[in-house]
Amino acid sequence: MASGNPLFNEKAYEEALCRTQRCEGIMTLQGTINKAFFLLFLCMTGGVLGFRHYQAWGAFLIPIALVCLALALTVIFTKKTAPLLAPFYALGEGLVLGMISASFSTLYDGIAGQAVTITLLVFLLMLFIYKTGLIRVTRGFSTGVIAATGAVALFYVGSLVLMFFGIHVSYFTENTTTNLIINIIICVIAALNFLLDFKFIDTLTSEVAVPKFMEWYAAFSLMVTLVWLYLDILRALGRSRSR
Repeated sequence: MASGNPLFNEKAYEEALCRTQRCEGIMTLQGTINKAFFLLFLCMTGGVLGFRHYQAWGAFLIPIALVCLALALTVIFTKKTAPLLAPFYALGEGLVLGMISASFSTLYDGIAGQAVTITLLVFLLMLFIYKTGLIRVTRGFSTGVIAATGAVALFYVGSLVLMFFGIHVSYFTENTTTNLIINIIICVIAALNFLLDFKFIDTLTSEVAVPKFMEWYAAFSLMVTLVWLYLDILRALGRSRSR
């Protein structure tokens, strides 16, 4: 079992396996999907609030983002807190995304609504593709997506390091055709990660017993891919509008 999402790994679930009869409820794929949609609803609610109150709350963008990071780290290292903290994380992340979207909307009218719509459609499409088996998540397919995701992560981290030292990175500052193509490729890679995530959860829940609270952790983990996809779709739409 493998996934491009670093929060989906065997060690994370091995720590919470039901090794005795004391587990109250067992994690299921459908339960995880249901909780993922609930977190998505909270994220969208926060997004609407952040978008509408961007002018008043814009100064709190970084503090809210730091709180979300703290919540995320707490959930990652203390998975039993996921049922309590994951909803607050989703709401806070929504506020951050809403304010970022509002800043984009000042330049490109209606771009936020388009980005939200496309992101949701891609998520539902990936879920449909997985459930119908239109794309088989084989070992080779998983390896390719993981390698591509790793390359994107290295690109982002490397770019941040270079910009920290004052070195210009054109991808984040110039709206060229090449950068738009790269942006679209990154969006495709992010979308394909959903297939690996669904496969990982499905395989895990069908072969081992994992307690019910891990559904919240898995749903929280899916949000990581969703946020990544949304931000890159937003950036791609901005680039296409500026041309």
